[in-house]
Amino acid sequence: MIRFALSLILLLAALPARAEVEVKEFTTPGGLNAWLVEDHSIPFVALELRFRGGGSLDPDGKRGVTNLMAALLEEGAADLDAQEFARASESLAANFRYSVNDDRVSVSAQFLTENRDQAVDLLRKSLLQPRFDPDAIARVRGQVTSMISASQTNPRDLVGKAFDSLVFGDHPYGSSLDGTIESVAALTREDIVAAHTAALARDRLYISAVGDITETDLAKLLDHLLGALPETGATLPVTVDPNLPGGVQVIDFATPQSIVTFAQKGIDRDHPDFFAAYILNYILGGGGFESRLMTEVREKRGLTYGVYSYLADKDAAQLWMGSVASANDRVAEAITVIRAEWGRMRNEGVTLEELENAKTYLTGAYPLQFEGNGPIADIAVGMQMEGLPTDYISTRNDKVNAVTLEDVKRVARELMSPEALTFVVVGQPDGLESSIN
Repeated sequence: MIRFALSLILLLAALPARAEVEVKEFTTPGGLNAWLVEDHSIPFVALELRFRGGGSLDPDGKRGVTNLMAALLEEGAADLDAQEFARASESLAANFRYSVNDDRVSVSAQFLTENRDQAVDLLRKSLLQPRFDPDAIARVRGQVTSMISASQTNPRDLVGKAFDSLVFGDHPYGSSLDGTIESVAALTREDIVAAHTAALARDRLYISAVGDITETDLAKLLDHLLGALPETGATLPVTVDPNLPGGVQVIDFATPQSIVTFAQKGIDRDHPDFFAAYILNYILGGGGFESRLMTEVREKRGLTYGVYSYLADKDAAQLWMGSVASANDRVAEAITVIRAEWGRMRNEGVTLEELENAKTYLTGAYPLQFEGNGPIADIAVGMQMEGLPTDYISTRNDKVNAVTLEDVKRVARELMSPEALTFVVVGQPDGLESSIN
């Protein structure tokens, strides 16, 4: 019955959100900074925690340890083994999710108001007192190594790994945060405990909450939940200058369709020209079937089912990336067209009609992201990590609309670099050879 109640509340919480989202920023008595969107219409709270660093904190020779550690946080804690922890969360209708990417460890929690205290106590155990039992380590290690094995025959995984290795080299971004079969097999319980201390610390913590809770109650909750975390964690990775020499690297792999990842240097989220670049990318390859790349590569020439581009703003590097898949006998032409369109946009810019259509879509779609407590909490914690102000939600569309045609054309000339576009291809492409060692 409790689980059904949470499911119903989650459904209600996913209905179109309020037109205005008021974000409060405050500091708890224990010194934790948090953002809160208060909404008492549904007896439900979504809590998002982010710890900066993520898989990039893995020590030398211990690749995959942060990922393994995070996967074990729900596999037993304090006096509860893995099965007992799962039953406890089920009985409380509490949803906990733990994940890792290159730059952060993410913890998401959703719970009913009536079970808030018990749910928070259970979450606290997983964050502060994970058991890391030998049987749980063995089971999760097996799951991770199975995924790594499967990725070795997946062309999309292979192109991602080859691209990262080429572009980022010895930086943590240059290898998979899952680790290798060998590195994961060598990890000890002591390594996992050390990774827990390194990653989950107060000096890299960001917090947002949305739902049926007051500032006073949230402050008390957070100090109880997180106050005993270590004050500092491991040193965060340094920035990296991506290796993007231009040209093509081909990875031979028997498959009828080549998979391609491509990139040039990007732009930092803090840069004053970010919104102009954002709109520029939407017109180029971020706008689905309306984008220029889809028009030129798919619609006019039938070289692919899909091609896209996006701005990738990582903590330690910024890229302007894209992807395409094409038959081996046509992928060389697809790459030629992509590079040519990149150059045409740099030299000619965009039209006023393209700019206005992009603005209309981007400003109209933005409010639809705020569709419930969970998505709002996720967006709010992401805003914090980007250093954005609490009123960004209400001012973002103004920033999009303020971009002029001259801004977009200037940024295209300054930022776009078709000669630096670097393509990594996994497949057996006809007439395409590596020009990058």
